[in-house]
Amino acid sequence: MARPHGTPYGNYGHALLTANALRTPDRAALTYCGEQSFTYDELNRLVNRRAHALLASGVEAGRRVAVLLNETLKVAEVYLAQAKLGALTSALNPYWPEETLRAVVAHSECTAFVYDATVEEAVARIRPGLPGVTTWIKVGGPSAEPGVVDLDALTSGAAEDEPELGGFWDDPLALYYTSGTTGLPKAVVHTHASSLATAQIWLDVPRNPGSVFGTGAIIWGIGFPAIVGPALYTGMRLVLEQDWGPANFLRVVPRERVTHVSQIPSFYAALLAGDDHAGADLSTLRVIMLGGEPLTAALLARMKERLPDAGVYSYYGQTEAPYSCFGRVDDGGTPLGSSGRARTGCAVRVTGPDGDAVVGRTGEINLAGPHRMAGYDRLPGRTAEVLRDGWYVGGDLGVVSEDGVLTVLGRREDAILKGGRWSQPATVEEAAVAVDEVAEAGAVGVPAHEEGQDAAPQRIILAVVARAGHSLDAEKLAAALATTLPEHQRPDHIVVADELPHFQDASGGPGKLLRREIRERYQHLVDQA
Repeated sequence: MARPHGTPYGNYGHALLTANALRTPDRAALTYCGEQSFTYDELNRLVNRRAHALLASGVEAGRRVAVLLNETLKVAEVYLAQAKLGALTSALNPYWPEETLRAVVAHSECTAFVYDATVEEAVARIRPGLPGVTTWIKVGGPSAEPGVVDLDALTSGAAEDEPELGGFWDDPLALYYTSGTTGLPKAVVHTHASSLATAQIWLDVPRNPGSVFGTGAIIWGIGFPAIVGPALYTGMRLVLEQDWGPANFLRVVPRERVTHVSQIPSFYAALLAGDDHAGADLSTLRVIMLGGEPLTAALLARMKERLPDAGVYSYYGQTEAPYSCFGRVDDGGTPLGSSGRARTGCAVRVTGPDGDAVVGRTGEINLAGPHRMAGYDRLPGRTAEVLRDGWYVGGDLGVVSEDGVLTVLGRREDAILKGGRWSQPATVEEAAVAVDEVAEAGAVGVPAHEEGQDAAPQRIILAVVARAGHSLDAEKLAAALATTLPEHQRPDHIVVADELPHFQDASGGPGKLLRREIRERYQHLVDQA
């Protein structure tokens, strides 16, 4: 059969799965919850049946299909089948409120909707508000709702041969959604090509033919091309679980001989906090990828004591450009607190407020490479704001060293721009708390940075609380800070307050200083000055 674009290997599903089924058909490809196992040939045939069943349901190349699934095996089957067909998968988050689900599907203009039994009631409630969806498809048995396609019934009788491929290279593959702080989550468009580039992450990491990647139910979003894709692309065995919390982790790693994992540092803080891990055989772990949070020296030391044979890697990326940088931190190859260098084929730089690249100074992180998104779906203005001359500039601040190591400092909206230089509020706060009389401090820049607009120069408000039994004088504190902080980090106005506003954050921690509230309470003092 003649293939569009000259080769089937530009199709994400073919390159991940069919290629390995042809190369190593009998190698173990996937294990699900310790109950089901598939070779690459078996998994490919199953995905092909799903693809033919979806095609019979009306899912074809270019059609926008909302997918809301909880079961990780079904996520893999449907995503890969739709990739082969060239349908555009709208990867919905099962933890969104129903109103968000409805609004996202409507905005993305999906005309088909695939879901499973775990969300059937929610789908029934949002269905009347989605008149643009004309095809409803359920995985996991027939639906009581009228007009819903039973995908399992169609799959049972479907052919196992390769379907005609419908998407290649720069054709859109999927919409993966950001966790945006305001408004609807933005739909990030990734193509077959960008997803294949992301799948190559494990080519830069030690592995062997027996490597096993373990993961849980985080694969319904960008986790799919960032976790499932790389494991299958490199011929690993992928261990899919529904629960990847510490307790199940301690059961699954010994059972499946897991070698590679990707998590956040706080997972290991919880894992090693008690004694439950002591009796578990975790000796097979060889590569631990960590991102999303800072890794402290104390936690790294505890990890290495318990897992001496595992290499610990730090990574950085965003939904718009996954796994852009990484480096090994437990052997000194990458300084602790940094995220490593740009991986093979990718690039990172930091730019100052004037847009020029800077080294050794704080600025905005720019990411580039074939793994970068094509843009935001139906948001051309927002796309133009963040894609600049081939670089993705997403609002994170960092520092790049002379030898190309990236240290991520935080979000631009939290940072302070004064005197043409960026600073993190924590730097000002730490200097203030170092003064004996200060118990607590919070620093903000005013006015606030507006999303989508160039950053404007700011002035700094510092709010402080005196230690019990002490008093504070704003002028004396300002003089003390002038001896420890450079000009661009010195407060323009100091407020001595009885207390600072706190809130309980979503992580369940003890609470963080609400800098936004400080700005709202005290900005008028700077405006009047």
